[in-house]
Order: sequence, then structure tokens, then C-alpha cells
Amino acid sequence: MSGNRRESPIKTPKQLVIVLVLAFVVPIIVIVLLANLATSGRIYDKDSPAMSPEEVGKRIKPVAEVNLAAAGPARKEPAAKADGKNVYETTCMACHGSGVANAPKFGDKAAWAPHLHHGLNQLYETALKGKGAMPPKGGNLTLLETEVKAAVDYMVGAVK
Repeated sequence: MSGNRRESPIKTPKQLVIVLVLAFVVPIIVIVLLANLATSGRIYDKDSPAMSPEEVGKRIKPVAEVNLAAAGPARKEPAAKADGKNVYETTCMACHGSGVANAPKFGDKAAWAPHLHHGLNQLYETALKGKGAMPPKGGNLTLLETEVKAAVDYMVGAVK
């Protein structure tokens, strides 16, 4: 029967104490060494130009900024009369030139007749505020009210 028994490598109480001490001390030493390794990164010289607040700010600044001051003040009404033909050619012609989305074509009396029936003031309102597929100010929100009205007058003048 003695052939089947396994013997322990620890044979004396002194050996047991050594194994227990090492079982606690070795992991603690390993943890301390790993902590030192993790925290012992490059030490920065606080007097270095790269550590100045301006340089640090450049490195951590956001990718983009919103600057509302750059937009400037709103446009004022021009002193001279707005050029309806120019506004038509730069904005309105995209749809009214080809009749996109049922926009009345420039110079087409039959297409403009139902719109003219409601009066010029209604055409101005539609052009300024939009209706159906037509966006406000023909999609160019930078246009002034007088410019939009001049473009409407130009298009209506072509069918009268």
C-alpha cells in the first residue's frame, strides 16, 4: 500500500512557513513592480516650452469651434432698387426656368394664370414664405424681401 501514497514536498514545519510566506510576499512584490512600471512613464520637465499652458491648450483643443461673430450683422435693405433679373438668374431660374416640381415656367402665360388670379400680394407671400415644393425665398435665405419681390415682378412682367 505504501506504493500508492504520494508524499508532500513539504516535509518540515520550517518548509511550510517558508512556502506560506512566499505565497504572500511574491504576489505583493509582483504587484508593486507592475504598479511602478505602469506609473513610471516619461517624466515631463515642467519648465519645458512644450508644457506651457498655450502649447498644452493647442494639443487638447477641440477639432472645431463655432464662431458666431464671424457671421457679421444682418444685411440691410439696399439703397438702390433690387435687380429682379439678376435674382431670377441666380436663384429662381433653377426651377422656374425648366418647370421643376410644377413651378410655372418663365414666360408661360397659361402656367402663370392661376397664380396671377390670386393677385400680386399673394405671389409675394408665396415667394417669401414658400408653399408646396417651393422653399421660402426660393431656397436662398440670404435674399432681402425687396430682392424677392423684384424677382417676382420680373417673372410676372414676362407674362403680361
